[in-house]
Amino acid sequence: MAAAAAATSASLFSIGSSYSSTKASSLTQSRSTQAVKFNSVPSFTGLRSTSLISGSDSSSLAKTLRGSAAKAQTSDKKPYGFKINASYKVAVLGAAGGIGQPLSLLIKMSPLVSTLHLYDIANVKGVAADLSHCNTPSQVRDFTGPSELADCLKDVNVVVIPAGVPRKPGMTRDDLFNINAGIVKSLVEAVADNCPNAFIHIISNPVNSTVPIAAEVLKKKGVYDPKKLFGVTTLDVVRANTFVSQKKNLKLIDVDVPVIGGHAGITILPLLSKTKPSVNFTDEEIEQLTVRIQNAGTEVVDAKAGAGSATLSMAYAAARFVESSLRALDGDGDVYECSYVESTLTDLPFFASRIKLGKNGLEAVIESDLQGLTEYEQKALEALKPELKASIEKGVAFANKQAAAAAN
Repeated sequence: MAAAAAATSASLFSIGSSYSSTKASSLTQSRSTQAVKFNSVPSFTGLRSTSLISGSDSSSLAKTLRGSAAKAQTSDKKPYGFKINASYKVAVLGAAGGIGQPLSLLIKMSPLVSTLHLYDIANVKGVAADLSHCNTPSQVRDFTGPSELADCLKDVNVVVIPAGVPRKPGMTRDDLFNINAGIVKSLVEAVADNCPNAFIHIISNPVNSTVPIAAEVLKKKGVYDPKKLFGVTTLDVVRANTFVSQKKNLKLIDVDVPVIGGHAGITILPLLSKTKPSVNFTDEEIEQLTVRIQNAGTEVVDAKAGAGSATLSMAYAAARFVESSLRALDGDGDVYECSYVESTLTDLPFFASRIKLGKNGLEAVIESDLQGLTEYEQKALEALKPELKASIEKGVAFANKQAAAAAN
């Protein structure tokens, strides 16, 4: 598994994760065009980028999108060697928001999606109309308000939940809890009632608490499958890969840094000692990189000065995880990502680590990542546990309190 590719002016892009170097290249890469040749694809994770080596008069994103759509409609060849089956339904709950809009656009680009359902409490019709003009195969439908939520979720394969309020300057992830916890609870209840077998991707913060809330809701509905509930922590990996590449002047396409723990502050633990390719860091570099990765969300919030949070990079990371899930559903046996899931890797009930995805969801937790940690990483791991434990317990307590109130 390796890093998300850096954007360059001579590259083509499509969303994916962890492709083997012996497998065929992306849809766009395999497309026959005049006087264009492509390099083979190395093994890496994230948005795939392959540089043109000859004969291209333009590498604009617009041409790339047109090429991807045309290929999806005229060929049944997948980038990982199977036949294309654009038959998966994806629902984005919170599609009109700052994350939801760019996320929906990126999902619309996937050749594996046949139907894209967009839900929000307001302003979603315009988003759907706009996206429906993009010449990619998936059909877009909009759903507004609780009365249309059940229809939105019917027969959906993957549900992505970015709904909620964003962070503002001075706001901690805990400040988000009271608002976003209720939103996640109500949406997951609808998922349980209408598409209980779907993969559920939780983006709404604080993820350390909202994933346990979702688990409790699903348990009470009698449909909980821990293999299909995911907290999306992909952005931590994307940031770690980017920052390490910049710091050590490495090709971003080659870099992979596993990130474990949770998805807030010190609970985010990049395992820099396990960076691929192998690279040496000074103690100062380890401290600086770790702190920056942990506080990267605040970096964006402060830079936007009250105008929002990390919406674009979050959409990018979430789209990567969606595409990984779709590939796993569709039979690719080589899909790995980091995610916050129910886990026995530590003494905590939920924990983020590298996982293997398959047709039925989580197939395996990669235990080896926690073996052979440095002294710095081991101390950081022990230090994050009390905070992560408290966040998990807070989520469980909220769900149980809500359930008790409803019973009365």
